Amino acid sequence: MKKAIHIIMLLCFGVLANAADLPVRASHLFILSGQSNMAHLDPDISFTPTLKKAFPNDDITVVKDAQGGQLIERWYREPPVPGNIGNQAVATNDLYQRLMDKVKLGATANTYTTVTFVWMQGESNAKKRQADLYETKLRGLIAQLKEDMGRDDIDVVIGRISDAGLRRKRQSSDWELIRNVQVKVADADSSHRAWVDTDDLNGDTDALHYTDEGYKILGERFALAAIKLINNK
Repeated sequence: MKKAIHIIMLLCFGVLANAADLPVRASHLFILSGQSNMAHLDPDISFTPTLKKAFPNDDITVVKDAQGGQLIERWYREPPVPGNIGNQAVATNDLYQRLMDKVKLGATANTYTTVTFVWMQGESNAKKRQADLYETKLRGLIAQLKEDMGRDDIDVVIGRISDAGLRRKRQSSDWELIRNVQVKVADADSSHRAWVDTDDLNGDTDALHYTDEGYKILGERFALAAIKLINNK
C-alpha cells in the first residue's frame, strides 16, 4: 500500500513539474471601430487569420463595431465646460458606448494579456471641414478608452485616411490636416501606436471606399502593425 501511494505521489509531482514547464497561454483583445472603411472590412478575411498565424497558441478575441459617415464626436465624449452647472458631457458618443457594450468592459478588461484598438475614421470630419480639433478629439478618444478600461498599456493602430479627398479643392486642406494628425498622434508614442497607409487601396479612381482586394490588404496591414507592437514588448 505504501509503495502504491509513493508511486502515485511521484506521478502527481511529475504532472505538476511538466505543467510548470508549459508556456503561459496569452490572450489578445482587438477592438476595431470607425466609419465606412472599417464597416466594410471583414476581419475574418485577412485580419484575424493573420493574427492567428502569428499567435497560433494564444487566444484571439476580435470585437468590431463601425458605422459609415460618422464624425469622431460619435465616439469621443466631450468633457463638461468648467463653470457651467449642469452642463454634462455632450451625449454624442453613442457609437463608443455601443462598441464598449460589445467589448463587455467590466467583465473582461483586465483578463487580456494585450489590448489593441484599431481606428479607421476621419473622412467625415474632413468632408465637413471639421479638422481643426481632430487632434484633440483623437487623443481624447484614446485617453478615454484607457480610462474606461483601466489600462494604460493599450496599443493603438490608426488607418490614415486615403488620398481620396486631396483633389477636392474645398476639402483638400482639411483632408491633409487629418492625415497629418493621424501620423503625428501615432508617431508620438511609437512603442504603443502605429499607423498604416491606405493610399493604394482605393483603386485607380481614388474613390472614397476601397476595392475588395484593398479591404483584404487593409486587414493584413492592421494585423501586421498590431503584431509588431505586441512583439516589441
